[in-house]
Amino acid sequence: MTNAASSLGITNLGQIAINVHDLPRAIAFYRDVLGLPLLFAAGSMAFLDCGGVRLLLGTPDRAELDHPSSILYFRVPEIQTAYQYLLAKSVTIEAPPRLIAKMPAYDLWMAAFRDSEGNILELMSEAPRAA
Repeated sequence: MTNAASSLGITNLGQIAINVHDLPRAIAFYRDVLGLPLLFAAGSMAFLDCGGVRLLLGTPDRAELDHPSSILYFRVPEIQTAYQYLLAKSVTIEAPPRLIAKMPAYDLWMAAFRDSEGNILELMSEAPRAA
């Protein structure tokens, strides 16, 4: 018996939509603060690249779609450096870097912040453990 993902041929995420209310402000945040390359803008939408996954920033076209986005976890190599960068950019911090779990090969760290539209986002870092 095959599972649904293998029968559909899904290999990875191709795009994630993030609701915004002020598109120019959101583009500036994701491009200029987070450093994601802007691929293109079309009408009430903009598309940025996040390591091969497109982020669609767009204004909701129906009331039932007007809600905060899912939490996106952006992987960074060193969380304290990334956290200090966000502070220097005056980004609203929800939770400073905190140890989430000690894994056999690494420690999982996360830090929560808000984007320009009030959506909660997280930084995550898998810090290698000393042998």
